[in-house]
Amino acid sequence: MMMKQLTGLQLMQAMLNGDIPAPSISQTIPMKAIEVSEGMVTFEAHADERHLNPMGGVHGGFAATVLDTVTACAVHSALPAGVSYSTIDLNVKMVRPVPQNQRLIAKGNLMNLSKSLGISEGTLTTEDGKLLATATATCLILRP
Repeated sequence: MMMKQLTGLQLMQAMLNGDIPAPSISQTIPMKAIEVSEGMVTFEAHADERHLNPMGGVHGGFAATVLDTVTACAVHSALPAGVSYSTIDLNVKMVRPVPQNQRLIAKGNLMNLSKSLGISEGTLTTEDGKLLATATATCLILRP
């Protein structure tokens, strides 16, 4: 499969379907796409004992990484073949402590896409919908 010939949405769908492997970050931070459409993604994630801060709570970097993923993937899902991106700004607001060993839901939504920038928002919630963290992100669009 020629990755550069796939649109962002086609690449995300290929990962979702298991046709190509997920990025290695999904082994460090357990997360996987469960729904993908143009400009919108939903992931599930799980924090465990590998993600704790010195006080025994889930490290804030866990939520930040998951939110960086879904906001960037929302942008990626709207890009044409051969075009990539790089996160240049991520603003995260922690609302509640992230629980361990629970299924978490992260959603990313594209807000605006121009020739050079993609702006998106994301949420991280518990399975029953309690908000844990939110984020906005700006991605630089890298055209060949």
